[in-house]
Amino acid sequence: MNELDRCTSPGMRAVRDMVAKVATTNAAVLLTGESGVGKEIVAHAIHRASPRSSRQFLKVNCAALPGELLESELFGHQRGAFTGAYRDKPGKFELAEKGTLMLDEIGEVPLRLQAKLLHVLQDGEFARVGGERVLSTDVRVVAATNRDLAAEIAAGRFREDLYYRLNVIEIRIPPLRERREEIPVLTEHFLRTANAAYGRNVEIPAATRRLLLECAWPGNIRQLENVIKRIVVLGSTAGVERELAAAGVPATTAASAVTAVAADGDGRMDLKAIARRAARDAERIAIADMLERTHWNRAKAARVLGISYKALLYKIVDCGLASKDDAAAEPAGADELQTAAA
Repeated sequence: MNELDRCTSPGMRAVRDMVAKVATTNAAVLLTGESGVGKEIVAHAIHRASPRSSRQFLKVNCAALPGELLESELFGHQRGAFTGAYRDKPGKFELAEKGTLMLDEIGEVPLRLQAKLLHVLQDGEFARVGGERVLSTDVRVVAATNRDLAAEIAAGRFREDLYYRLNVIEIRIPPLRERREEIPVLTEHFLRTANAAYGRNVEIPAATRRLLLECAWPGNIRQLENVIKRIVVLGSTAGVERELAAAGVPATTAASAVTAVAADGDGRMDLKAIARRAARDAERIAIADMLERTHWNRAKAARVLGISYKALLYKIVDCGLASKDDAAAEPAGADELQTAAA
């Protein structure tokens, strides 16, 4: 059983059906969905079911490299093309010949490089950085993003023509909160895998399993896997409550919590109170998601969220994502130190 087969919800059955339809073609596929929903798993499934399955599947994280290095990673470079280019280096479009190339976080590609990427998708030709010889390529491209590319186009940050080249087929992968019936199966899979990897025999009690089912999971499957690994490594579920608290308001209790805070003694609802509570919950989930994505690098999270480091520390405490002792334990100048390390 592959990982996609473990996803049995109606939304994921639709994803599997779409994978079966598109895998045998050479059509470009755009995978959309929140961070951590399993876009790479779907990309692998497309490759395995395709006529290219015997050739390479390669992935490039477009957000992990600055533009110059990303161009070299994708297209390769000639010796002497830039400082440090001591030898010829093939790029992923060469190495994945006849295979599949996954372009993860495609929305992070700089505009200048988007033009070159469009050219290779249109014509199947490119040149290495610093090279003049035109090379041909036959690669199936699967792109993935957690961004709204239509909004990026409207903002002038993404080329519309490239979007339509990549988006021949779009497959949206639903977040984990929309497919809760998969949580027990995924929990068992991650538990077996972690126990085997770390040489443990840890079990998860029923009370903790109920918490796992109730969690909002803004970090989706990746966050669930990390929680299970943490339980196995520590051999205890004692610290999991904080992790689950950072995941946001449990979906099963969110409506009742809003009702409780907004109703007066006569049972009337205060719409302003509802709006304040909804805004607070949305802010809490957004902050928790960003902290998860940045591995709790508070300085980096603050920059991405567009707030000051001190404001983020306050909101972490205010939203119940950490204790006041945790915030107070931050050393003086921690923001500068974290910024330098980020």
